[in-house]
Amino acid sequence: MRVRLRELALLFLRLGATAFGGPAAHIALMRDEVVHRRGWMTDEQFLDLLGASNLIPGPSSTEMAIHIGHRRAGWRGLVVAGTCFIVPAALLTCALAWAYVRFGELPEVGWLLYGVKPVVIAIVVQAIVALAPAAARTPLLWALGAVVAVAAALGGNEFVVLLGAGGATVALAAARRRAGGPMVSFALVPTLATIAVAAPSVVPQFGMSALFWVFVKIGSVLFGSGYVLLAFLRTELVDRLGWLGEAQLFDAIAIGQVTPGPLFTTATFVGYLLGGTAGALVATAGIFLPAFVFVALSAPVLPRLRSSWIASAFLDGVNVASLALMAVVTIELASAAIVDVPTSLLALASASLLLRYHVNSTWLILGGGLLGWLIRSFA
Repeated sequence: MRVRLRELALLFLRLGATAFGGPAAHIALMRDEVVHRRGWMTDEQFLDLLGASNLIPGPSSTEMAIHIGHRRAGWRGLVVAGTCFIVPAALLTCALAWAYVRFGELPEVGWLLYGVKPVVIAIVVQAIVALAPAAARTPLLWALGAVVAVAAALGGNEFVVLLGAGGATVALAAARRRAGGPMVSFALVPTLATIAVAAPSVVPQFGMSALFWVFVKIGSVLFGSGYVLLAFLRTELVDRLGWLGEAQLFDAIAIGQVTPGPLFTTATFVGYLLGGTAGALVATAGIFLPAFVFVALSAPVLPRLRSSWIASAFLDGVNVASLALMAVVTIELASAAIVDVPTSLLALASASLLLRYHVNSTWLILGGGLLGWLIRSFA
């Protein structure tokens, strides 16, 4: 057992420190390491774990690391693998947050971020385009996504929207099963906008406890790509609580893009901005804690969870709702990122490179920062 735990620690420390490119790239690297190089499991077993990760909220690549650790070394492996995957990225992000607080107001850094922000918009657009065919596979799901987008644009609570969308698809799937065949009904969909807009929300005062529970809530309900984090952070921290400015949110997402490991370490950056080192620790623990809990609860019942029609239907709803939230937030944030001709050209060029040539997003982020610095130098 000690040998297995040491192997897990070394593998996931290395991946956490070097795995760039987002969740899909992380999962591909994990498959290469644990299936091909080490033979810890078969492709079929790996896919079972991936399917389970997609059925629960949270960062999918981190949950894959946790699942692999549990499969390899039980409960201790679960903790070791997940923690070792998170810690390198969190430490690097915390260091960058310190540098941002110390130097972030300097013109040179401002122009670097000026070049990075349009690239971030292009990356999110590329993610939306890639996810759309899988998330909105039917006319009903497209309609559900449109209603969610309207609800979000009207100020609807994103947590209620996600749960409502999942509940609607489960109800429709149940009705379809009772009817014994395909059935398209839009009766439940229009209620989502009303529920979401009417949902009350309490604004707590800032403190470490409040910061922790805000990130626990986000980590507990966030389905889909890590880019959906944009929507949740903006709604919670910028619009509802007013703890963060929109420019700071953009900078946090950009830092998350240029660091390896989970994109959710954006929470580390935000926590440092709000509460220093203690805030970084609290926010990181809060957003990742639900992933450990959900994997621990789902791992023993993995076969039944993966084959459940209820879980599958619920996931259909939350996935398309997540995509709609991403689209709405991207449109809103683009107005702050694309402010002149150079940023417009940079966003278009980045989107073209991503969509047509699948260029690694990390290189685009670094290139955007370099172009921002060059523009500043020759302005």
